[in-house]
Amino acid sequence: MSDKINRVVLAYSGGLDTSVILKWLQQEYQCEVVTFTADLGQGEELEPARKKAEMAGVKPEHIFIEDVREEFVKDFVFPMMRANAMYEGLYLLGTSIARPLIAKRQIEIAKMVNADAVSHGATGKGNDQVRFELGYYALNPDIKVIAPWREWDLTSRTRLIEFAEQHQIPVAKDKRGESPFSTDANLLHTSSEGKVLEDPWEEVPDYVYSRTVNPEDAPNEPEVITIDFERGDGVALNGVGMSPATLLTALNELGRKHGIGRLDLVENRFVGMKSRGMYETPGGTIYHLAHRGIEQITLDRGAAHLKDELMPRYAELIYNGFWFAPEREMLQAAIDHSQEKVTGTVRLKLYKGSVIVTGRKSPYSLYSEKVVTFEDDQGAYDQRDAAGFIKLNALRLRLLGRRDL
Repeated sequence: MSDKINRVVLAYSGGLDTSVILKWLQQEYQCEVVTFTADLGQGEELEPARKKAEMAGVKPEHIFIEDVREEFVKDFVFPMMRANAMYEGLYLLGTSIARPLIAKRQIEIAKMVNADAVSHGATGKGNDQVRFELGYYALNPDIKVIAPWREWDLTSRTRLIEFAEQHQIPVAKDKRGESPFSTDANLLHTSSEGKVLEDPWEEVPDYVYSRTVNPEDAPNEPEVITIDFERGDGVALNGVGMSPATLLTALNELGRKHGIGRLDLVENRFVGMKSRGMYETPGGTIYHLAHRGIEQITLDRGAAHLKDELMPRYAELIYNGFWFAPEREMLQAAIDHSQEKVTGTVRLKLYKGSVIVTGRKSPYSLYSEKVVTFEDDQGAYDQRDAAGFIKLNALRLRLLGRRDL
């Protein structure tokens, strides 16, 4: 180690991997470790992380456990949902969108405690190492980053457990055997990958799913709900006003009940390999389709189509870890401008894994029943105008046709 590290802020879950990392940092770098544990709505009790950190010698004032659910949904999930972002046309980016918030808080805490480094538990094969570190460097270009999985020789679960036992780090019983798959969870989604999921031909076993009932076992009666939007963001469910995190939590429960939001995906990782993952995004799937529903009547065709052209690039930036990059911020500005009149109510039917938009209304609707009707439109649309419109658009095609004949 060329530069002496005095204090490092570790993204800490309290699980086996980050508990080992905490001790390894103390030993390898002879430094003081500050832990940051984010409550992103992963559904786990986080206070045990405090006790584990204290047992490992972390000072109480250097243990940060923060509820960031509202910030997560309001400042990260909702802006992304305004873009209808889906990576490779399917993935709602549940893991990707959480990383910039964690990186942001680590850098803020590093400044507060005068730390000269930050650390994470992402492996050298995955996308998260890129997402964390691009965030770190964007917010503090001179920060030192320690990525243990790229440095140490603890290259197997057996070696991790051996290290833990040598240093009196508690190891849960379910961690002693080979984990059948790994998971990551937050308020937006749960992702599962590895082991039993690595063969893309094999169907995902039922026991992998944790946030949704099997659609076949979902209620036999559909449930109808409404979501209200203001300027592109959801503000109410069934007429009841809710904060961003409260709304997503309520939608998650509806999605769980009706088996909504399952995705089996083979995706292209930023680091170059393909990976197979199973994602459950119950509330996010409902919300995504509702947002598209309100845009259908409030966005002009040109704006809507341009948004759809920009979306894959925007989604890729988030997936690859460029949340704080200027090009993402430029796209966000355009997307947010498009949402100024995206206000109104969407009605949806939830049934056995499906979400169907059954109605939408808005004070800013561009839909004109008078113009579109097949009945007498009383002169609102002169159908004879279509002849010239078609001939002008057909001109180049007719010239091509004559030439080729």
